[in-house]
Amino acid sequence: MTAPLHEARSTGRRRALPDTQQGMRRRNLARVMHAVRAEGPLSRAAVASRIGLTRAAVSTLVDELVRAGLLEELGPERPGRVGRPGSALAVSGRGPAGIGAEIGVDHLAVCAVDLTGATRARAIRQGANRGRSPEPVIAELTGLIRQVVSEAENEGLWPAGLAVAVPGLVARDARTVVRAPNLDWHDIDLGALLPADLAPTVDNEANFGALAELWLGEGEGAGAGAGAGEGEGRPRDFLHVSAEIGIGAALVVDGGLLRGARGFAGELGHVPVRPDGPACVCGGRGCLEQYAGEEAVLRAAGLEPGRDRVGVLAGRAAEGDENVRHALRDAGSALGIALTGAVNLLDPESVVLGGELSGLAPWLLPSLRDELARRTAGPACPVSVSRLGPEGPLLGAAHSVVRAVLDDPAAYAGRP
Repeated sequence: MTAPLHEARSTGRRRALPDTQQGMRRRNLARVMHAVRAEGPLSRAAVASRIGLTRAAVSTLVDELVRAGLLEELGPERPGRVGRPGSALAVSGRGPAGIGAEIGVDHLAVCAVDLTGATRARAIRQGANRGRSPEPVIAELTGLIRQVVSEAENEGLWPAGLAVAVPGLVARDARTVVRAPNLDWHDIDLGALLPADLAPTVDNEANFGALAELWLGEGEGAGAGAGAGEGEGRPRDFLHVSAEIGIGAALVVDGGLLRGARGFAGELGHVPVRPDGPACVCGGRGCLEQYAGEEAVLRAAGLEPGRDRVGVLAGRAAEGDENVRHALRDAGSALGIALTGAVNLLDPESVVLGGELSGLAPWLLPSLRDELARRTAGPACPVSVSRLGPEGPLLGAAHSVVRAVLDDPAAYAGRP
């Protein structure tokens, strides 16, 4: 099952299938799954109308998906419809589930998401991971993964795959962490340390956060620039900023990730905003993280790092603490300067602020928007705040596995 999951990781788009009769059947199975997932419950006739196939063809496909446990029949449609009522179809809440995991600088998290998109199990461990070697961190993460898988199995689910979000550069092999400065990890083959039976894949946390925004999000205050995406109000072209201790970004273009030649696109936190500024863990100077990362904002506000950093900053700012508000204004300005270069170069439809710092948006956005408006060559780029916040990377990881199942259900039919 590695191939479907890897395709979902590497493109953020539906998996390309061979242009053969078998490939066409698999594509049509995927079309049925996506139609029912997006608009269900639906009858066979309604599915046929939406995807442009005959009722007979759709009925054959539906029967195959029901037998595989991927769709379920809910009984006759509601009364009042003309003609013989059909049986309503829905995506099954049992069967394959996506397992998502996140390695943060100060936490580990795991969740299981079923095909309906519901989170069915979750586990989290708070504790510093910076400076620890990967082996004990992954051992702890594996314990959480096994716990979540066990809870999911008790509800009639089985793991279709595992996707892991990490705060660093990940090679195109979807397993090697080339560099994670805030963890002090370099050239680590995480794929070799993760549970092989779950077909693990690894990606940058900002990429998974952007995919979660594409599939699930609906940013606040997006304005006229936000176009429709997977659902109403979800843009398909945007720059997603995932900001906490580190700051990453991911560019979504026409519903897919723009990764760059080596897969390293989006390192916004290491864009210099003041070239003569303080040294950064990446080896550069004056990087954005030195002005807008959580720890930098705490230093500027004269506060000590703690467990609930964002909560402390938000509370002090709401109370009118001028030192905190000044630090947040400066952080917003630094974000605006860094984003100006990205906006001028890439011309995204909108910018979405996610991650932990999205909780500080009321105090960050005014100066951020001012810098963008003052420095952007073209019209002002709308800036919105992700409703997913810090949950984005973890949910994006789990949903990437779910999307792989929806994109090629024939590869996941029944228990492996």
